[in-house]
Amino acid sequence: MSYQAEYQAKRLTAEDAVRFIQPGDDIIVPVAPGEPPALLNALPSHSGLSGNRLFRMLTAYPILDVETERVKEVSLFLSRQDRPGFFEGRVELLPNHFSDIPSVLQQVSQKRVIMTAVSPMDENGYFSLGTSLSYIGPLLEGAKTIILEVNENMPRTFGEQNRIHISQVSVLIENHFPIPTVANPTLGEKDYQIGRTIADLIRNGDNLQIGIGAMPNAVMEFLADHRDLGVYTEMLPDKIVDLYESGAITNSNKSMYKGKTTATFAFGTKRLYDFMHENKDIYMLPCSVSNHICNIAQIDHLVSVNATVEVDFLGQCNSETINGKYYSSSGGQADFAKGVRLSKHGRGIICLYSTAKDDTISKIVPTLPKGAVVTTSKNDVDTIVTEYGKAELKGKTIKERTEALIRIAHPKFRDELTFEAIQMGLLQQKNFFTVGGR
Repeated sequence: MSYQAEYQAKRLTAEDAVRFIQPGDDIIVPVAPGEPPALLNALPSHSGLSGNRLFRMLTAYPILDVETERVKEVSLFLSRQDRPGFFEGRVELLPNHFSDIPSVLQQVSQKRVIMTAVSPMDENGYFSLGTSLSYIGPLLEGAKTIILEVNENMPRTFGEQNRIHISQVSVLIENHFPIPTVANPTLGEKDYQIGRTIADLIRNGDNLQIGIGAMPNAVMEFLADHRDLGVYTEMLPDKIVDLYESGAITNSNKSMYKGKTTATFAFGTKRLYDFMHENKDIYMLPCSVSNHICNIAQIDHLVSVNATVEVDFLGQCNSETINGKYYSSSGGQADFAKGVRLSKHGRGIICLYSTAKDDTISKIVPTLPKGAVVTTSKNDVDTIVTEYGKAELKGKTIKERTEALIRIAHPKFRDELTFEAIQMGLLQQKNFFTVGGR
């Protein structure tokens, strides 16, 4: 049978395709924008579902309107779509490091069903995972069922474990929908100040990991005149295209994947997806490879840039909770914080605004509040940046860390923070006037 004949034999409607899922199967879909919307929308109509779990991460679509006894949704990273369901008890959150997701899901799911959007089949019978390799690639082996949603708008990308052959596929549908996009974040003056400070720490020839959010993205606004930058990241951000066009990115100084920009998923505008399509300079890696600390450690001159919610005097970073309630999850922040410390000439940068709620709350705090989690530990933190400058914590004592962090706090909170540090025994009274700014 030819590949095209096999393709047509396996092609069904979404409603018929999801009937291949049996009670108790674990359904796994990729990071947005690789989620298959038609298949997800068809799941509630499948009357045979019972005791199933649906694993999702950074979802672009609403949670299912289905009884949790039939399908329980498990989030791997809360986002706008599934965060309300978590607060309502309809979604559960599975703690993880991004690098560990394949092994965790291999451990906890015995009957795996992979549902994913893919690019159209090529002449050799292969579909590309496109924007969203992440944990899907490693989970294909041993999957009970593989259901594809073929979409002509999904870019065809290259990489490791980044394709599926028609012979592996149980059933497929076609749905040529516009894949989800996310606009570039609106940048404020604080973002630009933070971006400038971080960009000044990046040298020609450095390799970059850029995290999610306005502050990390602001860094790229100031890198157009840099040269011979490389990219070794998890999420491929939109502004990478700008840096390619300015000539800043060559990937010529990478000790691994030389000449290639590596990522495990992409989430941006159509411009980014068009740039990725059949672009051999873009090399997608499973998250178990891109985020493995042993691989990160082999990337010399790596600069990791990620955002956090708050940081305490010890340097502990909470990047997941706000006012004691979960907002997101760890993602790959801890993977890169650990890995970059092992990299030759590696530097880890974590950024945050100095305040929240119109400068009424300091985000540099004496201790993390009740309910806050430690995403990046005090032993893994390197440099903290706010709009007031940088605090280099690696190799610093607790006293030195406290002083450095107070210096980059908002001026209106520096005296109060200094007083708290004295009360905690982290600073002596004589330090009050030099650190507090009086």
